[in-house]
Amino acid sequence: MDKSMLGDLDALPEEDKLRMASMIDQLQIRDSLRMYNTLVERCFTDCVDTFRRKTLDKQEETCVRRCAEKFLKHSMRVGMRFAELNQGAATQD
Repeated sequence: MDKSMLGDLDALPEEDKLRMASMIDQLQIRDSLRMYNTLVERCFTDCVDTFRRKTLDKQEETCVRRCAEKFLKHSMRVGMRFAELNQGAATQD
């Protein structure tokens, strides 16, 4: 976990800081799993049409790769934009 996230919690007792750090870690893990599940569901639904084989055919594999790349690039861009907005809000205070 990024310790700068706890910067405003300096007044809390150490036990509460540890509890907050643990909660933040759990939320980050949950969000990562949610993003992964969304990616898998979206790309599978969009790209896999039939279950003819155990493996993906070339067209499905290409579709899944492109879908995953687009999803991850989009998620990274949204995260960067969110960070920019947070930084801008922090400087206005």
